[in-house]
Amino acid sequence: MDLETLIAEREIAHAIYGFARAMDERDWAALDDVLVEEATADLGGGPVSGRAAIIAFMRSFLDGCGPTQHLIGNLVVEVRGERATSCCYVSDMHKGLGDRAHLTFSTLGEYHDSWVRRGGRWWMTHRRKLNRAHLGSIEVLGPGP
Repeated sequence: MDLETLIAEREIAHAIYGFARAMDERDWAALDDVLVEEATADLGGGPVSGRAAIIAFMRSFLDGCGPTQHLIGNLVVEVRGERATSCCYVSDMHKGLGDRAHLTFSTLGEYHDSWVRRGGRWWMTHRRKLNRAHLGSIEVLGPGP
């Protein structure tokens, strides 16, 4: 493996971790540095197109709940020139807010992402979340779109 590939893998990993932190901190503007404007996603509710629509979709669930933590693990990145793919586990915990503060909801899943190198940086072009299991009460989340 060459140094350029190692650097690419590190940059993509950093972006994946930053994406998770942005969700937990509700720092939606931070995703402007990760997602291309024309990004697409399937986060379990069908296809979504465009960075703004993807962020709005996530906000419809996360803005209505309490603290969250998205833990990333077992990351594998495949770099092929100016394109790359990645796959990682995600274990996310959501705590209720207000009268739902006693409830929790978590998922066990995987993120499958596609990347492109533009202007010397790596950008996410597509994210698919594959949910393997749900635990707890989904009422913790906001109402969705």
